[in-house]
This record gives sequence, C-alpha cells and structure tokens, in this order.
Amino acid sequence: MRTDSSPGTLPAREHLPAGDAGTPVLDVVIPVYNEEKDLQPCVLRLHEHLKRTFPYAFRITIADNASIDTTPQVAARLESEIPEVKSFRLEQKGRGRALRTVWSASDAPILAYMDVDLSTDLNALLPLVAPLISGHSDLAIGSRLARSSRVVRGAKREFISRTYNLILRGSLQARFSDAQCGFKAIRRDVAQALLPLVEDTGWFFDTEMLVLAERAGLRIHEVPVDWVDDPNSTVHIVKTATEDLKGVWRVGKALASGSLPLDRVTRPFGDDPRDRDIKDVPKGLARQLVGFCVVGGLSTLFYLVLYSLFRQFSGSQIANALALLVSAVANTAANRRLTFGVRGKGGAVRHQAQGLVVFAIGLALTSGSLAALNAASSNPAHSTELAVLVAANLAATVLRFLLFRAWVFPDRGDSTDESSLAALNSPSSPTYSTATTPQHTQHHGAYGPLPTRQPQPHQGTSYDTTTQFRAGEAADGTWRDATMQLQPVRPHDTDPRDPR
Repeated sequence: MRTDSSPGTLPAREHLPAGDAGTPVLDVVIPVYNEEKDLQPCVLRLHEHLKRTFPYAFRITIADNASIDTTPQVAARLESEIPEVKSFRLEQKGRGRALRTVWSASDAPILAYMDVDLSTDLNALLPLVAPLISGHSDLAIGSRLARSSRVVRGAKREFISRTYNLILRGSLQARFSDAQCGFKAIRRDVAQALLPLVEDTGWFFDTEMLVLAERAGLRIHEVPVDWVDDPNSTVHIVKTATEDLKGVWRVGKALASGSLPLDRVTRPFGDDPRDRDIKDVPKGLARQLVGFCVVGGLSTLFYLVLYSLFRQFSGSQIANALALLVSAVANTAANRRLTFGVRGKGGAVRHQAQGLVVFAIGLALTSGSLAALNAASSNPAHSTELAVLVAANLAATVLRFLLFRAWVFPDRGDSTDESSLAALNSPSSPTYSTATTPQHTQHHGAYGPLPTRQPQPHQGTSYDTTTQFRAGEAADGTWRDATMQLQPVRPHDTDPRDPR
C-alpha cells in the first residue's frame, strides 16, 4: 500500500553547483515546425538574454519537427554562428516527441522549453529554473492564470484556456493552474524517470507530464508570467482541444485502474528534521481521517436514500439490511481507493470480504437501535427512524474507521502492495544501487557522457562515492544508466576564481 512516506526511487533533491566548464547547466529547447521567419529573431533574442542574465553555462537546442520550409537551413546557420546553439532534426511532427527526444539525449541537469514566438516575457526564465537549480522543486511552469500575471490575448483563447484547466481540476484533480503555457522546466533526473511514463507525443504531452508528476508527489513550482498572444499562431484550436480531451480520458482511466507505476518517480523527503519519521505517530492519519469523513458522509446520504426506497415495499429491518449492504460495498471500494490509497485489483476481493465483516458490526448496531425504537414505540414516525439510524451510524462509523485502518487496510510501513512490487521487480523496471565504482564510458546521446552525481559526504566517507541508478528509458526504447555527478556543496566552499 502506498503511503505518503514511502521511499522513493529518485534521490533527494540537491542544490546544483556551477559544475565543470563546458557542461551546460541549462538546456533550453525550442520546438519548431515551419518557423523560418521567427526562428532567427527568437534564438538571437534568447541568446542575448541568457548571456546577459544567466549565471551558469547554457545551451539552446532547436528541435525541428519535420519542417518542410527553410527552417532546417536557418537552424544550421545559427548552430554554425553561435557556439551555444545546437540543432536537432526529427522526421516526425509532434511537440511532445521533440521534447522527449532532446531531453532524453541532453546532458544538462536542468531542461527547459519555450515556444518560438516568445509570447512569455524572458524575465521569468531565471525565476523558472532557480527552484530547480536550488533543489527546491522538481518541475517549474509558467502560469498565465496566476493573480499577478499580466496577459494580453483574445476572449476566445482566454475562455478555452480557463475551461481546459477547469476540466483538468474536475476530472484529474490537477492543482496546477496552467497546463498549456509554453514555458516549462524540469530537472534531468526527474525527466529520465518520468518521460517513459508519458505516452502523448503532441500538445497533450505537457498536461500528461504534469499530472503524472503531481500524482507521484513531485513538487511543481509555478511562476507568474507576462504573456502576449501571438495573433499568427498556427495552432489548430479545435483539433488540439479534441486531442487533449482524449488524453484526459486516457490518463484518467489509467490513474483510476492503477496501471501507472508512479512509484518509480516518487522522491524521499529531504534532510529537514521535520521530515524525518517520528516514532509512535500514525502515518497519514489526518489525511485518512478527512478522506474517510468525506466518503462516510456521501455513503450515509446514499444509505438513507436507499433505505427510503426499500422502505416503500419492505419492513424497516429488511430495508435497513439491504441499504446497508449496498452502501457498505460502495463505501469499502471508495475508502480502498481514495482514503487508503490502494490501487489495482490485487486484494480487492479480500478487502470487500473484510468490509462485509465490518458491515455486519454496523448492521448489528443499527438493527439493535431499530429494535429498541420499535420496543419503545409501536408505530414510530419515519423521521424518528431516520434520526435513530443517523445516531447509530455515527457510532458505527467511528468503529468502521478503526477497523479499516487497523485490520482491512493496515499501514505496513515500507512495504508496498502486490501491484507495486510487481512493477518494481519486473525486468523492464529501473534498478538502483549505491556503490563506489569507477567511471565507465558509455554512449549517452548526442551531447556526450552524462555527468555523475556525488552524494553529500559524511565523516569517514570518500568523495569518490557515487550514487548510481537507472533513471529512465532512453528515446530508442532501451534502458540506459543515467548517472549524474555533482560536486557536494559545503558551507566553506569558495569559487577558485574568487581572488579572496
């Protein structure tokens, strides 16, 4: 069973130091399709801005989505003239496909992308990537719907954008405010683990990535942006909206069935003492209480409606038993999924059987209450019956929560449910190990070998210790070792270039 404090497969976030010279910290991808007019002004403006304001080494990557105009020639010329610019050609269209391909091959620890029209003010770029560099967040997005954002666009696009985000909040319980703003960044270690789970290759890629990241418990930082609509945008609104709605249905179905191995991209708590486990304190109790109360309230209303319907053609005891039986099955299923976070079909029959035992206890309480009422009054009013049943159900609810938590859905600590174990132990799942090993030369894509990451050293620990983990699936469908090495940041470290 997944709990809030279950160990993750990603390492704890760390601040990224400046790194070795020549290795960019930031890789900004610009996906383009037939943008021969806008590409050069965009790249020159972005390059000038980064040179002037960004304190780390950077790269600008042009991802050409099978353009049929002179876009490839413009990209090649920019690559030859500007050392920080690289171009990448794909023979298939799709913004998501372009981002997945380039991000999977990049060696930069921070990966970002923006639209070629530069509708978003570039002053938001440094605030976008700063939380990722500092280790505070896993992903960052620009938001046009934040209170302090300043946006210039037509009423039609404004309505579509807000409606789409309301759909995401209502159907997928998304908490981020703007899914489709073309201004996002992600840490490379997170991308390596998250991208293999994202299926879409088009415009829904952003939304799917954010929803899965949020459901896995990753931290998404939002930056208010100033944004001016491009009146010459070539995005087909109706077609894009239709594909997005199909994507919402597909992702919602996958989340409901528990078929996504989100445990692969969970992350442990940081080194804050407040995040450490405290003995004898139940884990997730407050969240489970809230979920149980919500489910219980809805179940009680459902039960009362059923009782009133069954009472039309049967006695009070039979109506009570039937209503309680039906509502108990629904209550167990809802608590299993929503309150205690059990996903997949594994153990569902056993949980329902245990739930029926709990139902029998509730039946005894409510039936006994009805029997006592009938003994006290030969013909009680229907409202009196309902009041007695509500009181009896309150007592049964407290007992039901205790039994659910301690017996039906017990907290097994660090163990996971059967479906999670199967996903983690399958041959295609990434494996993780911590050991002191020599460096090995491997092919890691177009930008050379990946940097390695060193954990924060402790007393008696060599600085040569590296943490190795298989973080994700490469663009060609194979799993590759993606090892990142970052120099540990110590309080007394100084910049060797500092004359002090």
